[in-house]
Amino acid sequence: MVGILSFIGFTLLVAIIAYLATRKTDENTSDGYFLGGRSLTAGVIAGSVLLTNLSTEQIVGLNGQAFSEGILVMAWETLAAIAIVITALFLLPRYLKGGLTTVPQFLEKRFDRGTKTLVSALFLSGYMIIFLPIVLYSGALAISTMFDIPEMLGVSSNTALWLTVWGIGIIGSIYAIFGGLKAVAVSDTINAVGLLIGGLLIPIFGLMAIGDGGVINGLDTLVNSNPEKFNSIGGPDASVPFSTIFTGMMLVQLFYWGTNQAIIQRALAAKNLREGQKGLMLAAFIKILGPIIVVLPGIIAWHMFQGDLENADQAYPALVNAVLPPVLTGFFAAVLFGAILSSFNSALNSSVTLFGIDIYKQYFNAEASEAKVVKQGKRFGIFLAIGAMLIAPFIANAPQGLFGYLQEVNGSYSIPILTIVIVGYLTKRIPAIAAKVAIFSGVGFYLIYLGLKYFVVGEDALPHYLHVMAILFALNVIIMFAIGKWKPRIQPFILDYTKQVDIQPWKLVKPVGLGIAVLVIFIYAYFAQ
Repeated sequence: MVGILSFIGFTLLVAIIAYLATRKTDENTSDGYFLGGRSLTAGVIAGSVLLTNLSTEQIVGLNGQAFSEGILVMAWETLAAIAIVITALFLLPRYLKGGLTTVPQFLEKRFDRGTKTLVSALFLSGYMIIFLPIVLYSGALAISTMFDIPEMLGVSSNTALWLTVWGIGIIGSIYAIFGGLKAVAVSDTINAVGLLIGGLLIPIFGLMAIGDGGVINGLDTLVNSNPEKFNSIGGPDASVPFSTIFTGMMLVQLFYWGTNQAIIQRALAAKNLREGQKGLMLAAFIKILGPIIVVLPGIIAWHMFQGDLENADQAYPALVNAVLPPVLTGFFAAVLFGAILSSFNSALNSSVTLFGIDIYKQYFNAEASEAKVVKQGKRFGIFLAIGAMLIAPFIANAPQGLFGYLQEVNGSYSIPILTIVIVGYLTKRIPAIAAKVAIFSGVGFYLIYLGLKYFVVGEDALPHYLHVMAILFALNVIIMFAIGKWKPRIQPFILDYTKQVDIQPWKLVKPVGLGIAVLVIFIYAYFAQ
């Protein structure tokens, strides 16, 4: 009962603070609703970006991989820091100079309306079919298991799953649809603090448990007893072979942190470029510490349970149940609930933004007022949320291993989008037709690869999917340059400065970025065996 009361209390506290912080925001304008009035500061941006990224499938899934493979899976966390630095230095100044609300808006300016529509459709498809239902399902499963909802309510596991999915979905929708980005960002920031505290408590209590009450003793015991788990260099059979770090891994990271609407929208809402760059650099530094929360507990669980768990994904919840004092269970469940909500409502808010700005106003009502665009965006958000809530419970019937290859499936649209954004900014005469061809070739070739891998020749006969992403990226770039050579754009593209925000860069952005990159390299070298 104490756990449930602390859970409800912390959740209500976050909701009240978010309401008080956003009640004066003008939600009848695109900037007010979609970008929080372009008023976000560094701390809010960093907190919102990190919690949007951190969700239950990542906490549970990455710790499960660490349970099986060790520290080498930290590549998903530490290399993100370098991608965030590149985004802060290269992409963000250009985004803010153009006064963008969505990434596809740039593609319309650089190429044409058709390119923007294709990319917006790809983003919305990814959110609607894959991301939102997965977040709801994994989150509902975690909360239902933590509080034993079936026993508490006297219902079946399936009924408990449906109830929890709809509970999370409705609360997340209220934040995202009726509060706009600022409500999402403020609640994210508060939950980010809670998640950092709660997330750090798990490995601390875990190390104390295996170190006779001492954290340092526990760490020494863990490292000395399991040296093979502390090798940062993944072999050819690893989920992240070391060679992929220099190919597709960096491209995936750059897409996620630099062009994914759900992430970059926080930086687009920056008060000015200085605040945006400070926020991203702070997020990059904290991201380096991410393995403490999403990798180390999995290795602790390996030691504590002697590698004897029926399923590797049980590692994190099993460790939480084993080491966390009962009085803290409710607090941790609340911040975990915050992480679930963050991922759901951030993607939902971004979907509302993409539909309102890039679809509704463009194709349905070009003369619509900003208030009308926001209203229609909210309606679409309600439709999207209900669809995701209906789909999510059925994921329980999906074949085993679905979560494992979701990263692969996302590659069908991530690499084509990244290609045309990068080429678009780096060149002036590549035409719109080149971007469209790159989108269709990128999606088509990657789907052919997945089809061959899973239905024809098998996994061992083809290169790792991250290598394939790098190959397709290079191929798409070559295709775009070849078309540009054959049929160049008549007028060179010039990125106009809209003067919506100050784009004077933070004076320390380059030295801080270099320091973060050096720290990442040092960590890899330190753990290399």
